[in-house]
Amino acid sequence: MFVIIGALIVVGSVIGGYLLSHGKMQILFQPFELLIILGAAIGTLLIANPLSVVIGVVKGMLGTLKGSHYTKAFYTEQLKMLNELFTYARKNGLVKLEADVEEPDKSPLFANYKSLVSNHHALHFICDTLRMAISGGVGHFEIDQMMELDMEVHHHEAEEPVHALNTMSDALPGLGIVAAVLGIVITMNSLGGPPEEVGHHVAAALVGTFLGILMCYGFFGPLAANMGKITLAEKEYYNFLRVGLINFIKGSAPILAAEFARRSIPAHIRPSFKEMEKAVKGGA
Repeated sequence: MFVIIGALIVVGSVIGGYLLSHGKMQILFQPFELLIILGAAIGTLLIANPLSVVIGVVKGMLGTLKGSHYTKAFYTEQLKMLNELFTYARKNGLVKLEADVEEPDKSPLFANYKSLVSNHHALHFICDTLRMAISGGVGHFEIDQMMELDMEVHHHEAEEPVHALNTMSDALPGLGIVAAVLGIVITMNSLGGPPEEVGHHVAAALVGTFLGILMCYGFFGPLAANMGKITLAEKEYYNFLRVGLINFIKGSAPILAAEFARRSIPAHIRPSFKEMEKAVKGGA
């Protein structure tokens, strides 16, 4: 929602200021300049990146429309899930979790947490970690290293579309200049014609530079920054899971392990202890 509002403010401010300065709207309508700039930008994206990253860029831009789902309510539910999982393991032993971690999609422990089940990587992150703890012979230090390695690889992959969009955004002003130079070439070819025609070609060339800069700093650059923040929020979520899991594996009581996890949540969306306690008791 904020992405759409922001885009409308950018367009409204630029076009509104232009019109209030007695500019003519039809001069800004240069579809061929837009074709040159945007088409070339998409081409550079395809040249520089494999298909998986290009798909990630598209999904990431669409994801900014929804915004981050890592809210206080989300983390409250996740704290409830961790406490329930740890309490079950403490009462029945880690071995009883084997069936749940082998087939998490069919596990009654995870069935009530749709946001986790739908996030396959997070679900396997939890299950693979618990699988190592169940197998025995693996210390908590090694398990922690495995989780950090998994997080590092996943975060690197999640950042690739952000870097790709940033690179494309940085190229837009230069591609705007390319469009402007082509416009000047056309202008030079029309010298000797009516002054109005020459003036029109010069204006079209300048619009090319304008569009390249506007798309870079007004749209694609901010979109890349938004995607980066969503990626960072996802990294913080995996760290939350890591902290809770490793503290339980070390031997902490379920509620204490959940409290360690709660303390790792960013302050602006962190549930209070009372909110966590209420959620945990409500699910008991």
